[in-house]
Amino acid sequence: MAIGPGYYDDLQFNAPLSDARAEALAETLAARRPARVLDIGCGWAELLLRIVAAAPAATGIGVDQDEPLLERGRANAVRRGIAERVQLIASDGSVPLDPGDVVVCIGSDHVFGDQAGALAALAPLVNPGGVLLFGTGYWQQPPTSEQAAAFGATPDELFDLAGLVERTVASGFRPLDIQTANEDEWNAFESGYLRDWESWLVRNPQDGEAAQVRAKADTHRHGWLAGYRNVLGFAYLTLGRPSIY
Repeated sequence: MAIGPGYYDDLQFNAPLSDARAEALAETLAARRPARVLDIGCGWAELLLRIVAAAPAATGIGVDQDEPLLERGRANAVRRGIAERVQLIASDGSVPLDPGDVVVCIGSDHVFGDQAGALAALAPLVNPGGVLLFGTGYWQQPPTSEQAAAFGATPDELFDLAGLVERTVASGFRPLDIQTANEDEWNAFESGYLRDWESWLVRNPQDGEAAQVRAKADTHRHGWLAGYRNVLGFAYLTLGRPSIY
């Protein structure tokens, strides 16, 4: 049985991404007039749905292992009248995919082992002349071992922003746009992530599951505020794949 609170219910995106930034990214990517948009590790596919809605000729395919999140995305696609142009697939990545003109991978590079592995795996999914929107972490400042561990990482596991962008170039991409999440986006994301648990605890302080939920919430909040806050950054990189690759 799932523990008390909801399941990302209070998050619009499972990343430090504001509505304004998401709309701007979706509009910019849709302006490329893609025929096919892929989202790898899509969750409930909110950004994919926005891109497809803004690009009337596009079809979208999202892949994720989490069926409940995919169901949320499918329901949203129906509500927005674009369900016939969107397919959300439950897969561990073993399903072969044809390349897309726009490929999105936000916060899912760990599925490929590390950032270099993700870039290598994603490159063949981007049509020559197409783009990859790569959302991933970087160190805003060199972390201590304790700060990195609060995020479940080691100090050498991520690059700084310059190193991250250089890694994308070494992987054959050209950086067309470099954006980073701001403090308000981080605060909204972390607070939203915790709010399901905290709201449930306010309503159910004596529940048999309360001690476990409270421990999870307190551990995560401490790791964020006393650990990786203002140390871990998150980048949104729009990367072009050259026509001759």
